Amino acid sequence: MAHHKIASMSITKHNWTKEEVIEIYNKPIMDLLYEAASIHREHHDPNVVQVSTLLSIKTGGCPEDCGYCPQAARYHTSVEGNDLMSVSQVKAQALRAKSSGSSRVCMGAAWRNVKDGPEFDQVLEMVRTINKLEMEVCCTLGMITENQAHRLAEAGLYAYNHNLDTSEEYYKEVISTRGFGDRLQTIENVRKTNVTVCSGGIIGMGESIEDRAGMLVALSTLNPQPESVPINALVAVEGTPMEEEKPVEIWEMIRMVATTRIIMPETQVRLSAGRMNMSREGQAMCFFAGANSIFAGDKLLTTPNPDVNEDMKMFETLGLKPQKPFIKVSQPTTVEAENSQFAPLDEKPKWSRPGHVIEKNLEASGKGKQSFNAF
Repeated sequence: MAHHKIASMSITKHNWTKEEVIEIYNKPIMDLLYEAASIHREHHDPNVVQVSTLLSIKTGGCPEDCGYCPQAARYHTSVEGNDLMSVSQVKAQALRAKSSGSSRVCMGAAWRNVKDGPEFDQVLEMVRTINKLEMEVCCTLGMITENQAHRLAEAGLYAYNHNLDTSEEYYKEVISTRGFGDRLQTIENVRKTNVTVCSGGIIGMGESIEDRAGMLVALSTLNPQPESVPINALVAVEGTPMEEEKPVEIWEMIRMVATTRIIMPETQVRLSAGRMNMSREGQAMCFFAGANSIFAGDKLLTTPNPDVNEDMKMFETLGLKPQKPFIKVSQPTTVEAENSQFAPLDEKPKWSRPGHVIEKNLEASGKGKQSFNAF
């Protein structure tokens, strides 16, 4: 793979403007695909796709009001809340994922932010356990402090996921219980450790192309750029404020993936939620346009996802190979709990609560109350 060394010819640019990004996004699709695929080949093996498995280690009951999310306690959805999984349950799932071609396990907990205590200690133990299975470990646990980021890093965390979701302007239309600045602060806290950053967003929430570009500008101007950027298509779930949103067209997904690839050449672009509704041809075009990472497994937290055998059949058809772990960044060392340099500080961080009113979100939580009263 010596040709990868030449990749530095296209220097990563950190000062993209919204106008430049919109111009790329709106190019004739053939030009857009050609440019994105060329950049992709400079920096990545086009026949290798990283496979991650997403595990919901604690489901539902979240206090936030994200308009897209069925795990928010205030919306009446069919998601059943579950307590934190045990370390042995997580280990069993990780081994299953590994045997089906996954090189990364991403653990998601429906928390607003991490609180020091027995539950976080249990998550740290999960991180140690999976890292020892020679798999990349990713966590998405809400906002975290610098000290908590250090504790995760010590346990052997490979990546931390914290999506920006959308542009800073449109963020206020989606979520009122936290601010965009909290997202950036958490990413900054992770950057103070050797843990890689996974941050992307969702399209199809009623945002404009300007908002999509705004989100990509926010991500691409981070220095370094996130090592992984998930592009999700909204899965409109009944009971959430966004239940009426129309499904994203495959061309929008392809344009979004291609644009992300052009402005973030070294990043792994992850084809995330919404794959269930994509044909194999549509997914193949996304891979051609620069997507080189997917989530496998029958569920993405709470929404349906293609069966892993289906994915492996698709890989075979397209001549794709799953990426081995620790190709981009070497494996972190795990420090056992008793040798930890970082003690819990029992912090009470001041994460923001903007508290403005989003009518749609308010309406959806009201609906929930009515249907509970009906029983």
